[in-house]
Amino acid sequence: MSVDLRSRYLGLELRNPIVAAASPMTSSLDNLKRLQDAGVGAVVLPSLFEEQIEHEEMATHNLMLSGAELSPEAHGFFPEMQNYNTGPDNYLKLIGDAKKALSVPVIPSLNGCTPGGWTRIAKQFEEAGADAIELNVYFLATDPAHNSAVVEQRYLDLVLSVRSMVSIPVAVKVSPYFSAMANMAARLAAAGASGLVLFNRFVQPDILLDELEVAPHLVLSTSDELRLALRWIAILHGRVKASLAATGGAHTAEDAVKLLLAGADCVMIASSLLRQGPKHAGAMISGMERWLAERDYASVEQMKGSLSQQACPDPEAFERSNYMKALTSYAGPPA
Repeated sequence: MSVDLRSRYLGLELRNPIVAAASPMTSSLDNLKRLQDAGVGAVVLPSLFEEQIEHEEMATHNLMLSGAELSPEAHGFFPEMQNYNTGPDNYLKLIGDAKKALSVPVIPSLNGCTPGGWTRIAKQFEEAGADAIELNVYFLATDPAHNSAVVEQRYLDLVLSVRSMVSIPVAVKVSPYFSAMANMAARLAAAGASGLVLFNRFVQPDILLDELEVAPHLVLSTSDELRLALRWIAILHGRVKASLAATGGAHTAEDAVKLLLAGADCVMIASSLLRQGPKHAGAMISGMERWLAERDYASVEQMKGSLSQQACPDPEAFERSNYMKALTSYAGPPA
């Protein structure tokens, strides 16, 4: 039996729902070709950071002002700022090269936390040929003066800012740390998000005892982390007018199937690719296809969301009753 693996995400038709997430694995054209050959349905390029864009612009601004105190004519040595190429040339070139070399959708990632002029880069992404944009919002609310309404509005303003720049779809990658996640998801969709990527995985700092320094500490995900995205995708499926992408914890074909049953439109993988290489994507796709065929599913669309909260025979399994059952049934290791 032939299984139709196609899935729709952000209005784009994917040949299958396995997508290479933003990571060092998608930073070169050679790797992108290998990922396409392995069978992925789309690729998300590594994030271009707000700070990188602002740093380039400030460096050029300082260069233009250099010597101005010596001669008013010094400004004439450089073109006007609006005509000076301060954009992320290498990143835009990667988008263009990838679009020429690949047949699968190419989605660049823009990582920021504040609305501002830097968001015009989104338009350059579109002009370079991007099929969609992933807006990776990485913002930690550390100011005690900022309440939840201020934090939430910051996200919405950022989405509105990027959406005003482009006509292509925009997916928003968010954290799970909202007090009313379902409401926030609906508001992001209303602000113009064509899709939600659940969830942004915050890198937690560590303390180096010998150096007495705070340092970044990156740990690749495991399948145990899958359930956070699985729960919220199941809850949101059919309730928000946006595509749903799962990221964080999908390492096996079985992991991908669980997320699709919950209602994901695509499953993004990064840690498993970094550990095992691009060919792992092919193994996941083959395993997923085999699982569907063995259970007489004709397509991914047929099974998608069949165990979402709306469709589940026990919808409370995704809410408080699941919490109580898990705690009261755990017996611990044998004596």
